[in-house]
This record gives sequence, structure tokens and C-alpha cells, in this order.
Amino acid sequence: MGHQKIRENKTCLNCNYVVENKFCPNCGQENTETRQSFHYLFTHFVEDLTHYDGSFWKTIKGLLFKPGHLTKTYLEGKRKKFVPPVKLYIFISFVTFLLPSLLPETSLLEFKEGKTEKTVTQEKNPEKEKKKEFSGIEVRDGIKIKSLKELDSLQNVLPEDEKFSYLEYGAYEKVFKVKKEETGKELLKKAFESAVHTLPKVLFLYMPVFAFFLWLMHDKKKWYYFDSGVFTLHYFSFLLLVIAIGMIFNWLMNLLPLLGIFSTFYDIVALFYVFFYFFRAHSNFFGEDKAISRLKGFVLFFINMFLISIFSVALFAYSLWCVK
Repeated sequence: MGHQKIRENKTCLNCNYVVENKFCPNCGQENTETRQSFHYLFTHFVEDLTHYDGSFWKTIKGLLFKPGHLTKTYLEGKRKKFVPPVKLYIFISFVTFLLPSLLPETSLLEFKEGKTEKTVTQEKNPEKEKKKEFSGIEVRDGIKIKSLKELDSLQNVLPEDEKFSYLEYGAYEKVFKVKKEETGKELLKKAFESAVHTLPKVLFLYMPVFAFFLWLMHDKKKWYYFDSGVFTLHYFSFLLLVIAIGMIFNWLMNLLPLLGIFSTFYDIVALFYVFFYFFRAHSNFFGEDKAISRLKGFVLFFINMFLISIFSVALFAYSLWCVK
């Protein structure tokens, strides 16, 4: 970024120090014109994220293939050649959040259906695909309803102390929407897309919990909570990166029906690698005896996977509830 016009005024706009060259010797700010073209703003943004000097790609390479290396190097003070942990997480989560919009077929629901299955479904005889008759939902003893209209009518005639609560009414409303074939598919699709969009936020909110359990399992005199926090940032960045790569890979594979099977293959390999990566990163970073490291790793992994599963179920339920 050496093409900005230098200001004729030699007074630094940031600290009022006299600037003889391009950079202020007092605060380090560039003494360039404050108004720039859109091209400059865009390229500056990209450079700030990806570091054209190669640090971005070194960081991504280390994150994917050297478990625990980035965290160890960062805490040793060798930080210049790598992207800072917080900045790395924000950038990868931003990309993961944006991908479903850029690649419409990358929703989790469409991944699992695949083009092959869609093609087969389209070739079926429509006359043979008769929808099963919906018998209704029993909402009170002996009272069944089959539609939202009946639900509203019943709600209006019920005594005040027997009316459906907000949660009850909302749950029945969602069931009736799912029972409608097209609406149900759209509802589920929107819920999955909402879950994918919210996943980076959920992981971000869960990170302090993950770091706490990590800190709790190790020597408090040797390891600070900050150290566990940096490890967690790198591991969660790795998780989101695997998800982002999976979205792109599955989208490419689903373009051709015969290649759809590779999407499942990637999911299996990615799941195994995520499991393996955690144990290797944990061992490399904390440097404990292998047996102790693996034992702690198993305890930490399954505690956090259990809690993350609960978070995920809650996320999906919330996404389904909020879909209009």
C-alpha cells in the first residue's frame, strides 16, 4: 500500500508531531491524504485482513496442519508473522457466515439431500406420492384439531384459565406449518440456514466456557486463563475453517450428481480430523505425558461436545421457532 498521496502539510493529524517522511516518528501514523478512492479503501481492507506479506496464508497453513503450533508460537512472543487470534477468528467466522448466501446450495439441508436424491424424487410418478391424511393433534382430552384455523377458533372459545399459553400456541402453530408439505420444507430449510448463520455466534459465546474447562484441567501456576483462551480461539477458528471448506467442497461436488458421494466422504474425514486435531493440539501445546494428556483430552473433549450438542439443539429449536 505505497501509492497514497503524501500530505503537503508536515504536521501529523493524529499527534501534531512534525513529520519529515511518510510515517510519523512519534505515533507511527501515515501522513497521507485523508480522502481516498473506493479502490484504496477496498484494497486496504483486503490487505488488512489477509496480510499480503504472507502472514495470512502462513497462519491458515499452520492452523490446518500444525495443531497447537500457532498457540505455542503466539505465547512465546513470535507474533509478527501470524494473524492475531481474535482477528483470525473474526475473519473466518465472517467468511463462514457469508458463504451460505454466496453459495445458496450450501445449506445443511441441501447437503444431506444431494442432487442425486433430488433427481430420483423428480422422476417418481406423482400419482404414487399421495400425501397421508393428517388425523390432527390432540390438544385437550378428546379434542383434536387439524389446522391453524381450528386452533384459533378453539383458543377463542376456551375459558380464560384454559387457554393455550404463548409457548403451547407457538408449538402447535409450528406443527401445522410443518404438516403442509411445501411450507414444511421451506420452514426446515430456513431453520437450517438460520442455524448456520448463528453458529459462529454460538461458538463465540461458548468459547469462555471451553477455555474455562481447559484452564481448570491444568496447572494454574504454569498456565493462565489467557493461555487457554488463545488455545480456544485457535481451535474454534480451525472448526469454522473446516466448516467453511466443507461448504465450498460440498457445493462443488453437488454440481454433478455422480460426485455427490464425495460430500459424505468429506464429512466423515472432517469429523475424524476434528477429533484427532484436538488431541494433537492439546498434547503439543501443554507438553504433558502422553497418557495424562490423552486422558485429560478425552474428558475435555466429551464434556465440551456434550455441552456444544445441547447448545446446538437449543440453537436449532430457537431457529425453528423464530422462522416466519
